[in-house]
Amino acid sequence: MSEKLLPRAERRRRTEGRILGAARALFAEMGFERTTIRAVARAAEVDPALVMQYFGNKQELFRQAVRVTPVPDAGLDADGLVEYLLGTITMKMGELPQGSLAMMRSMLTHPEAAASAREVLGRQIDRLAESIPGDDARLRAALMTTIMLGLAVGHQLLELDELRGVPQEEIARLLRPTLRTLTGPEVS
Repeated sequence: MSEKLLPRAERRRRTEGRILGAARALFAEMGFERTTIRAVARAAEVDPALVMQYFGNKQELFRQAVRVTPVPDAGLDADGLVEYLLGTITMKMGELPQGSLAMMRSMLTHPEAAASAREVLGRQIDRLAESIPGDDARLRAALMTTIMLGLAVGHQLLELDELRGVPQEEIARLLRPTLRTLTGPEVS
């Protein structure tokens, strides 16, 4: 069906999707600072004014482009939580979603990106903490989150040979005891 024959709402949704796809790719490749509204518009094959009309400013475009799916609902037991986190190794060491890569590349150099990362990671910490016993559940969840984030940064951005050449099962084997300790009963 021709784009012109589609309902206006569907054309708008598709245009917004093209803009977000272009923004994810550029933010992932170049980071927040070096990505421009003009470059996003060019990649999405739209006018820069349309990008601004849809998103208002570069910060909001970035925020929408890097949205990530939260961890599953609470209710996992400690082993289930550990295995869920270890199951994400495939993604962290494989092809990361461009939104995640854009967030990681930008979060250390741009305040808005850092704020977005804190917001996303804070929600993940909240969700993990719901499945961890003890008064220090949020601290434990934060440690688990930063371990997994560090794995992704080391593999994806720093391209550490020590991580790139190791089978994912081996990394999971070595991380499992640490993650289990962090999900276990409160330590005095």
